Formats: sequence, structure tokens, C-alpha cells
Amino acid sequence: MQKEQEKLLFQVAFKLKDLCRKCGYCDNWIDCSGLENCTGCGSCIVACPNEARILIPDKKERRQVKIKVEGETYFVPERITVLKALEIIGYRFSTFPEKNTIFAPCRTGGCWSCAVEINGMLKPSCITPVKENMNIKISELEKSTPIRLVRGFSGHPVGGVGTPAELKRIRGYIEVAFFTQGCCFRCPSCQNWHITYASKGELLTPKEAAVKITDYRKIHNVNRMAISGGESTLNKPWLLQYIKEAKNLNKDEKARIHIDTNGAILTPKYIDKLIEKGMTDIGIDVKGLELETFMKITNLHNKELAQKYFEKEWNAVKYIIENYWGELFLGLGIPYNPVLISLEEVRKIGEKIAKWEPNIQVSALDYRPEFRAKHLIWPTIAEMMKVKEVLDETGLKNAMCQTKGGHIGP
Repeated sequence: MQKEQEKLLFQVAFKLKDLCRKCGYCDNWIDCSGLENCTGCGSCIVACPNEARILIPDKKERRQVKIKVEGETYFVPERITVLKALEIIGYRFSTFPEKNTIFAPCRTGGCWSCAVEINGMLKPSCITPVKENMNIKISELEKSTPIRLVRGFSGHPVGGVGTPAELKRIRGYIEVAFFTQGCCFRCPSCQNWHITYASKGELLTPKEAAVKITDYRKIHNVNRMAISGGESTLNKPWLLQYIKEAKNLNKDEKARIHIDTNGAILTPKYIDKLIEKGMTDIGIDVKGLELETFMKITNLHNKELAQKYFEKEWNAVKYIIENYWGELFLGLGIPYNPVLISLEEVRKIGEKIAKWEPNIQVSALDYRPEFRAKHLIWPTIAEMMKVKEVLDETGLKNAMCQTKGGHIGP
């Protein structure tokens, strides 16, 4: 073990002062022990909107700290994350759900999928620093109540991809929503980046979140309760329990439980469970028809991983159409910005969807200069109307577009 540890290459975060705009995000929303105690978790690198943080090699000697894992004593280097310590010991982590691994998709401390019990409390292993005499337990996590970070409970006047078009024409709030933190993608144009990549927020159990969204439903007198992200599906135990609790608190026939997702980890069994627990509406963004486009939009560089997410996304759409059309409301989102995706590829996406179900609601989304994609030019209303025209030509009967001036069509 000692020889193996000597071969490890450690990294720490470094601030590029010429790029830093002193926005305060890393200080206010990143759960960090500071550059001097950096564990190299990388969460600040992912989150910085100005790309003013990078990881650099750290050749400083590190003392060994004693920890216990499932009652066994181990010695691991200081100033590393619990996730890294567990990897050194022999545990396997994955960014895509796999058997016999701990699922750690976001790596920014948002989704808490990788949470382990540390000194009797759940903590996200991806950003929690290893400490002397830390006692870690993993084997009985299924008995713990899942928790995750969320933010932004509010009324919404527009809704999301999974919101029926006829509601978007109503003035005033049409649903209430909140956002989960953490995502498996790294989209440079993320509109919710300040929530997605934060490792501080409101840490709630499924029941606490369900009670809160139910209270907001009563306050705003609406029927729809939406959850988006980040990526809402990452922490599966949390989401399934949340839907169950929300359903129990909203047993009236008018209540709608709406999930917006990238669909990247949705399997048939997961979809079945979501519907069984009470999900009534779902919106899925399909980020391209070609893998190259998908990788450009999501900023994923591991081709094998991107392929898995890409296939799951499209397979989820097909499965829902084939098995739940008419029972579940399904809306699809298609990104558009000429820098990211061509009109021809949008057309091919429309043709593929139309073959499966021409009546599905499809929303063309105007990707604008956000987060790290400040080089983008916000598509004009005329450009987005052209996208809608292209989708209409494919045979889709319910195509609409998101524009600077609001939603247009169907």
C-alpha cells in the first residue's frame, strides 16, 4: 500500500489572477477548506464562470493520517478527499451507474450520490477532506435517509420543457419549482450554473423538500410541482422518495408532479419507478443527434462516457413514447445556437422524433451567452422562428420555440 501511495500524483487548485473577476462565487458557494488546504477535488475548477482556477501538480510531502473504513484501519495521505482515500484503499467509483461501484456523477458536492457515513453523519465523499481518526461506513447506506442540496423554491410563470404549451400562454404563475444541485454534464452554456455547481445550499431530505414544494403550491394556487436542476435524477433514492412524499401530500386529481432532466441515466426500470411513485410529467433535453454535437454542448471529453449518456438520453425518449404515451406527459427540448448545432441536424432530430410520435411537444431552446459560453450570440426571434419552421416541416405537429420575446407556438 505504501509503495502504491508513493506513486500517486497529487494536484491542487491554483488561481489565475489575471482571469479572476472577483465575483465571489468560489468564496460564497463552494464548500472549500481554502487553497492552502486544497484536496484537489476540482469543484472550484468546474464552477468558476471565468475559468480562473486550474489544477496543478503538488509535489509537497504529505504525512499519513489514520482512518477507519468498515472497522478496518488504514493510513492514507493527508489533504485528499474521502473519495480519493477510498479509491486508494480499493473501492471503485463511477460517473455512470455501474454494479459494485459507488456512483459519483457530479464530483462537485451537489447531488450527494456519493455520500458515505462519516463519524455517524452522511457527507459527500467527492469534496469532504479526509481527517485523522475519521470513521467511514458504506455498507449500510441504504438504511439512511438520503439527502441532497437544493435551491430556488419559487413560483414559475413559464415552466420547463415538460410543461404543456397551453399553460405557457397563461399570465401569472403556472407551476411551482425548485432546483437540485450537481450535474453529470459540464455545459458551457448552463443557465443554472450558479445552482448546478454550488456545493453550498439547502440540504433537505425528500420529505422536507416535498413539504416545502407543497406549501409553495398552496401559496401560489397552482397544480403543477416541478423539479429541475442541475440534474434532478442523479440521486435516485432521493428522487424516488421525494416523488412518493409529494404524491402523498398532494392526493387530489389535479396535482401534477413534473420532472425536467437530461435523461442521461434514465433506464426503463428507473422510468417505471418514477411513474410508479407518482411522476405525471417529464421533460427531456436531447442535446444533439450526433455524438460530436452532444460532446460539444455538454463539454464532456471522455468519448466512452459521453456515448453512454448520449444513448441513454435517446433510449429514454423512445421507451417513454412506446410504453407510456397518453399516460404520461412528455415534452422534449432541442438546443439551438448555430455555433453549437446546425439547422440540418435540428431537422434530422425532428424527423427522428416525428417517426416515433408526431404529436409530441418539442421545444427549440435558444442557447444564449451564459456561464462560460459568453462568446455565443443570443439567437434572434427570427432565427428561432426559422428553427420552428424546420421542425414543422419534419411532420411534428406541436413544435414551439423559446425566444427573447417568450414562447411561440404551437
